[in-house]
Amino acid sequence: MTHTSAQSVQPEYTEKLPGLLAQLRGGLIVSCQAEVGEPLYGSSHMAAMAVAAAQSGAVGIRANYPQDIAAIRKVVKLPIIGIYKIDIPGYAVRVTPSLESAIAVARAGADIIAIDCTFRPHPDGLSRKEHIRLIHAQTYCPVMADISTYEEGLEAQEVGADLVATTLSGYASDTPPPEAPDFELLHRLVSDLSVPVVAEGRIAIPEQAAEAIHLGAFAVVVGSAITRPAWITARFVKGMTGK
Repeated sequence: MTHTSAQSVQPEYTEKLPGLLAQLRGGLIVSCQAEVGEPLYGSSHMAAMAVAAAQSGAVGIRANYPQDIAAIRKVVKLPIIGIYKIDIPGYAVRVTPSLESAIAVARAGADIIAIDCTFRPHPDGLSRKEHIRLIHAQTYCPVMADISTYEEGLEAQEVGADLVATTLSGYASDTPPPEAPDFELLHRLVSDLSVPVVAEGRIAIPEQAAEAIHLGAFAVVVGSAITRPAWITARFVKGMTGK
């Protein structure tokens, strides 16, 4: 990536980080995502979701795809944690799997870039340390490491991640994920890491979000339970009918 004169005057990610963390600390980050084939797929829908979240007290937005991030950036002033899910044949890693995808997310208006920081093979062939270093250098954005295990969380901090999130716990193996949030992993990471630890993954009710904060989570990300009506409706139907 060649730096333009406009890019060269951007503040380094280390200068941005304190202000972003001050905005996010102790709050709810709403994940506004819909993929191809879902009824609410489309940037206008995601922008409307983000506005609703902002009006209701969210402190940040997590969003997928550059086009959705750009649409949300136009209507919401909250910090945006951006990702770019890409399916690459032969790789399980989907969340911002390459430097190019991170650059696209930053150009769209994301303030923080979330990446898959599991031990699974990454398609760009870079080490996790080099991957994060290049994202810092070429996007001027802090990096949030989505991890699935305690060991991955420790390494994410060691290789330069600015935040660590429990996002991929239960989703990086061949076994079905449990229904409950991974509070054990959250507690261990909070106890042993010095970077902020964000609770994300299967947080379905307000009481679980409150428990995450009680356990020391820096912030909480909730997605499906707020922004996926089809998933919410199915839960109600199952609760009423058992089907």
